[in-house]
Amino acid sequence: MSFEHFSLHPHVVSGVEYQAPTPIQEQAIPVVLARRDVLGLAQTGTGKTAAFMLPILDRLVRGQPGGIRALILAPTRELAEQIHQATVAFGRHTKVRSITIYGGVSKRPQLAALRRGADIVIACPGRLLDHIDDGAIDLSHVEVLVLDEADRMCDMGFLPDIRRILRHVPARRQTLFFCATMPNDIRGLAQSILHDPTTVQVDPIAPAKTVSHALYPVPETQKTNLLLALLKRTATGRVLVFTRTKHRARNLALILAKAGHRAAALQGNMSQVQRQAAIDGFRGRRYDILVATDVAARGIDVTGITHVINVDVPNTVDAYTHRIGRTGRADQVGEAFTLASPADGLMIRDIDRAVGARIERRRLADFDYGTFEPETQFATRAPAAALPRSFRQPIVAAAPRPSGALYVSRHRAAPRAHGA
Repeated sequence: MSFEHFSLHPHVVSGVEYQAPTPIQEQAIPVVLARRDVLGLAQTGTGKTAAFMLPILDRLVRGQPGGIRALILAPTRELAEQIHQATVAFGRHTKVRSITIYGGVSKRPQLAALRRGADIVIACPGRLLDHIDDGAIDLSHVEVLVLDEADRMCDMGFLPDIRRILRHVPARRQTLFFCATMPNDIRGLAQSILHDPTTVQVDPIAPAKTVSHALYPVPETQKTNLLLALLKRTATGRVLVFTRTKHRARNLALILAKAGHRAAALQGNMSQVQRQAAIDGFRGRRYDILVATDVAARGIDVTGITHVINVDVPNTVDAYTHRIGRTGRADQVGEAFTLASPADGLMIRDIDRAVGARIERRRLADFDYGTFEPETQFATRAPAAALPRSFRQPIVAAAPRPSGALYVSRHRAAPRAHGA
């Protein structure tokens, strides 16, 4: 199937650089074109931005201009900017204008953009409400409302803000609601704002099948040393490291940099300029390692991430799924390493069940664990099916780092993969 199959406007189709639609696009685009409400269950990296933006562009191109006609709400500045960049690319052969509205930067450029006029506004809820309260934005002409990663917006406390924003958009509208998980508060919100929706679902909670998983039991006090040892002995490309707190992300990035790695932090206390510089540096291969918290990393779409390393075990299985979803995209293989202390036992059991097998426990050869015995930790086998044979990892001790295309020097970048 090609994008011409959807009968999109030729100016919209000409902005699509890839040839075959993804499963979420195959299911969602016809429904959105039919102007039905949509409840989409899909993880990041599945192509859902194009699934809603291409039909929105088609609608705007075929209709009459007049105020803000599409509003997209996103939980983070990074995701808002990512959606905006995709919109600009898809709509480059149209006259549709898109702007972003989010906090952490001056209001003045946003006000100037609003005065010039826009067809699509991509916004984070907090700053959008500031503009609404100031009387600086008119949402009375919105025809399509999109809530992207609605579950994360609720996790971040935006549910009251979303309900306030809903009072400023027309009741007669098309609503597209996308999330990766469906907890009770999200289900209630979806039921209250969607009218006779069509459900589009693409593996909403299952970890990517192209990612292999490994667990490294280690005392909490030795996690940093084990991370350094793993990076030294493992062939990696781009590495995304997750921590639970902003303080740990910042300090760990400094430790990695002092050890000779090209590393940067991404956490909530950074300014928008600093955050964007870290993301652009990671995407542009100035940094090989990005150390991030869950909230700060939300919405990052960087290709070629070979490894996700959880220095801190996430608080939920959904968070684990979101984290490792950064690697193994587009049918590329990836690896997820988790450094787990004895206090993480219950969450490790739940992750085992989500993966569908007992994650392989590894001991790093020649690493000094002191009196700690990794083999005695998390020994209970989860009653679940085995992983596909092609993704099992037979090596118990991590091998020395080999040479090759994915080798990352501690002082220079890995060679750029073809097409990256």
